[in-house]
Amino acid sequence: MKTKIQELRKERKISQEELANAVGVTRQTITSLECEKYTASLVLAYKIAKYFGMTIEEVFDFSELSDI
Repeated sequence: MKTKIQELRKERKISQEELANAVGVTRQTITSLECEKYTASLVLAYKIAKYFGMTIEEVFDFSELSDI
């Protein structure tokens, strides 16, 4: 799943480690999210979005998901 995490971090000059600590995960988790190797749980997506003051939909791109 595509995300804007890396873009948002760079705009705000936040390291992967800082973001990881703020949302309670490892730096490797943030790396995996940015490289699209891992899909965030709903709780983690919420924490990341809230950290950036945005909605989940503004941070995560759901356009590749098929309609249910």
